[in-house]
Amino acid sequence: MAFVTRMLAAWRQNQAHYLAEGLGIAFFVLCAGLLTMLLEHPASAVHQALPGSAWLRRGLLGAAMALVLASIVYSPWGKRSGAHINPAVTLAFWQLGKIRTPDALWYGLAQVAGAIGAAQLLKLTLGEFYAHPAVRHTVTEPADLPMGDGIAFAAEFVISFLLMWVLLYSLHSQALKEKTGWLLAALLAVYILFETPLSGMSLNPARTLGTAVAAGQYESVWLYWVAPPAAMWLATILFRRFYRGQELACAVLAGCAPVPGSLYFQDSEEPPQYPDKQAAR
Repeated sequence: MAFVTRMLAAWRQNQAHYLAEGLGIAFFVLCAGLLTMLLEHPASAVHQALPGSAWLRRGLLGAAMALVLASIVYSPWGKRSGAHINPAVTLAFWQLGKIRTPDALWYGLAQVAGAIGAAQLLKLTLGEFYAHPAVRHTVTEPADLPMGDGIAFAAEFVISFLLMWVLLYSLHSQALKEKTGWLLAALLAVYILFETPLSGMSLNPARTLGTAVAAGQYESVWLYWVAPPAAMWLATILFRRFYRGQELACAVLAGCAPVPGSLYFQDSEEPPQYPDKQAAR
């Protein structure tokens, strides 16, 4: 009963921030679906103008989705909720102690609901276009290669680990903190261009589940619910230990200078607590 009471209290206090998370990922899934149809559906004028340029189309998709992500991160609601829009990111910040357990659970539920709802909306309104073999409901699935699942798992793990490391690194720096959204957007664009052929480029368990439900295709969903959360959790554990280790070393060695290239900055700071009620005020 105590846990249920805490969950209800968190809902009453922060429901607007949970809504922001759900709407944020819904917007991301909608844009991904619409842009993929625009660039990949054979009936699209854009696709017809670039028929043999898969790399160029993927580059355009990456650039567009980078702008979508940046718009979510820097929106007033995105700033207040932290624009996690990803259960793996929320898990990492819970591990970091930057979000309470009830808030983290509500974030995750909102993210899953937003992704499923957006994919269902696309299926309902643009069914045959969204289901076309060139679009395939924008499902994320391993490449059709020998050991495809293993390759996809490794690829998702690496890109998720790197994304979380960059996120934590930038949030701990006054010089980079305000640029965090653009750094992540740039990474997303690079991932879409180069990593998509390996795993479909997910990073996000909720996003994968939402499109899988729309497609009725669940064979490899487990992979995307294991690799990104595990990678981001591990990145958080290692980052926190490394960062505190540098801080401890400089505290013990009186008068020592920060190590060039290390995570111990003179301008270092802590990420906010989520939801961040001081943001966008």
